[in-house]
Amino acid sequence: MITERQLEVVLSVVYEYIKSGETVGSRTVSRRYLTGRSSATIRNEMSDLEDMGFLTQTHASSGRIPTTQGYRLYADSVLQRMSSAEPSVRLQKMMEQRQGLGKMLEMASDMLSRVSDYVGIAAITPLDTVRFQHVSFVRLGERRILLLIVLQGGLVHQKFIDVTADMKQEDLDKLAASLNRYSGQPWSEIKASLKTSITDELNSYRDAYSRALKAIDGMLCESSTKIFTGSLSGIMKLQDFQDLGRIQALCSFLEEESNMTALVNRCSMNEMNVMIGSENGVAGMESSALVAATGEAGGQKAVVGVIGPERMDYEKAISAIDGVLRKLDSDQGERGE
Repeated sequence: MITERQLEVVLSVVYEYIKSGETVGSRTVSRRYLTGRSSATIRNEMSDLEDMGFLTQTHASSGRIPTTQGYRLYADSVLQRMSSAEPSVRLQKMMEQRQGLGKMLEMASDMLSRVSDYVGIAAITPLDTVRFQHVSFVRLGERRILLLIVLQGGLVHQKFIDVTADMKQEDLDKLAASLNRYSGQPWSEIKASLKTSITDELNSYRDAYSRALKAIDGMLCESSTKIFTGSLSGIMKLQDFQDLGRIQALCSFLEEESNMTALVNRCSMNEMNVMIGSENGVAGMESSALVAATGEAGGQKAVVGVIGPERMDYEKAISAIDGVLRKLDSDQGERGE
C-alpha cells in the first residue's frame, strides 16, 4: 500500500520528468515540490518506490524516472482532477448527429496533431452489441427482395437479396414479423437462436430466411474499422522520438490497420481512456501511450485521441481532445442553424 507521502513523491517525479525529460533527483523534488521534506527523506522514499515498481534508475548514480506503473498513478490523478467525462459526451453527441461523421473524425485527427504535438487519431468501428430496432422486406420482383434494417439510434442499412423462389409481400411481412419479435436485443446474442427457433416455424421460407439472416449478419457484424491518422510532424520534434528507429517503429505501427484496429477495440466505452506502455496490449506500443475519448451511437463506437510517448503530458492531451471536440461541436451547431 502506497502512503500519502510516497504518492506525493511519485507525482512530483512524473510531473518533473514530463516537463524536463531529465532524471529527477531527491534534491529537485525537495526544492521544487515538497519543500517541507528533506532531500534525505525523499531519497529514502524514492528507494522504496523503486522497490515497489513506481520508479526506476537509468544507472546507479542517477536520479529516478517513472515506470509505467508510476505514469499510471499520475494519469489517474489527472483524470480525477479534470472533467474527463466531457470529451466522451461531446463525441457521443457528434455521433448522434450522424451527418458527415467520417469527415469530422478526419478533421479531429488532423487538428489534434496540430494542437498537441502528438499523433492525432480517430476511428469508427461497429459494435458487437449492435441492436436492431426494425426489419422489413420489400418485394421488388419475382426473386429479388430489398432488406431494410433500422438500428437503435435511427441508422438505416439496406441490401438487395436474390432468392430461389418467388415470395408474396404478405409472406415477406410474416418473415419480418418473426424477426421483429427480437427488436432491441443484441444481434450477437440472438443470431444463433434465430437460426434454429424461427427456421422451424418458417420451413416453407427456408431459403429466403437463410439468405436474410446471412445478409443481416453481414451488415451488422462487418469487421471493417475506419481509421484516420493525423500528421507525425509534431511528434518528430519531441525528445522521446529523436531516435530514427523509434520513429520508424511508430510509423510502421500506425500504417498497419490491424494494429490500430486492435488498439481501438481495447478502448472502453463512453469514457476517457488512458493506456500506457504495456497496458495497451498491442505490440509496438510498449513505449507509447494512448489518450482517447470514446462514444457510442447507432450501433457504432467512435474513438478520438492522441498517441504519444509514455512521457506524455496527459493533462494537455485530455484538454486538447476536449478542445477539438468542443470546436467541432460548435462548428456543427453553426452549420445546422
